[in-house]
Amino acid sequence: MSHHTQMPKETGLDHSLKVLKEGYPYFLKRREEMDTDVFETTILGQKAYCLGGESGAELFYDTSKFKRDKAMPKPVQKVLTGQHGVQSLDGKKHEDRKKMFMSLMSPKELDRLTTLLENYWYQSAKKWESMDQIVLYDEVKEILCRTACEWAGVPLLEEEVKDTTRNLANLFEKTASISPSYLQGTHSRKKLENWIKKLVQQVRNGELKPEENTTLYVFSWHRDDIGKLMDEDVAAVEVLNIIRPIVAVAIYIAFTAQALIQYPNEAEKLITKGSKQYQYFVQEVRRFYPFFPFQAAITTKDFTWNGYPFKKETLTVLDIYGTNHDPKIWENADQFFPDRFNDWKESPFSFIPQGGGDHLGGHRCAGEWITIKVMNVCLDFLVNQLSFSVPKQDLEFNLTKFPTLPNSKIIFSNVKRTKPVLDSNL
Repeated sequence: MSHHTQMPKETGLDHSLKVLKEGYPYFLKRREEMDTDVFETTILGQKAYCLGGESGAELFYDTSKFKRDKAMPKPVQKVLTGQHGVQSLDGKKHEDRKKMFMSLMSPKELDRLTTLLENYWYQSAKKWESMDQIVLYDEVKEILCRTACEWAGVPLLEEEVKDTTRNLANLFEKTASISPSYLQGTHSRKKLENWIKKLVQQVRNGELKPEENTTLYVFSWHRDDIGKLMDEDVAAVEVLNIIRPIVAVAIYIAFTAQALIQYPNEAEKLITKGSKQYQYFVQEVRRFYPFFPFQAAITTKDFTWNGYPFKKETLTVLDIYGTNHDPKIWENADQFFPDRFNDWKESPFSFIPQGGGDHLGGHRCAGEWITIKVMNVCLDFLVNQLSFSVPKQDLEFNLTKFPTLPNSKIIFSNVKRTKPVLDSNL
């Protein structure tokens, strides 16, 4: 007979509004108060388990105990990821779809992405020299939209760039269903899916011939394990699940710039040290600043973990932000300190800004390598290839907003290129 321990429980009827009111630190605060990596609460009118820390993350990514289907709230799914995408799949279907995504992540393809991104940075930097000031976050979104579409084999006309950038940004900026702007997100999702669906149809009927190594080609012709072509609507969703996250890296770039401004001693190390210091800085931005607050799954069976009983078909939330700020894992967790990654003992469950576990078979974000590559390129530009002034502005960010950003979105003035000879590459 197994012995069960009473799981720590948050009292009260429903805590959904508290989660929104307190934001990113909500789950970590409760875990610290209860001194636990798991507790029970009530969210969206239903019982929910909340997991955090390294051991909690390892449990959460055990696919024999959890599924993703129907875990994400429908309103969020409709805008952020689209319906029937890889994030909502389990088992063999997920494994098959994930392989499709990972096939794009070869070193050669990542290098091609880097080259495209550098070229668009050069072009934008030249334009900024004639402007009084720029809002970095808005400019980087456009740079990343151009880069992502070209890398993915998605044709994008110049007159379409601003609208497409805005619509892609709406998918991650306007996901809160209680926000009046939510309808903008749903409108953008429909418009973008219709656009990509037409491109998939054109690829399949021979009107459009993207390079064979590109997202649009690979996803248009992908067949499942029984040889059936992916549904056109789903193919459109998945193409956007490549492009949209690349544009969303603009959030990290805004925080990267903020860190350079607020931690000048750390910025100085990037000039005098090599690529490892860049990697430390990028990883600390991903750990320290808020991005994904949490992930959701549903238990697939009754089981016991550390003496605590888990019931089948129960919503389970993983505290991503809190795990990346967990004082049990990170010394001085609330300090920005890139050198902590110098002797970091790498674990797939302690550092989880884009999910944990295995990239190929698990639910860790397939685009994590793209994120790191993009952040390194952008960091190099900000440190070594641009000079700029930083006017007085509001660099605070709101931890109750999902996703959050520096309030000013990072304003630069007097932007100049420090390596104008690179014009010859345009």
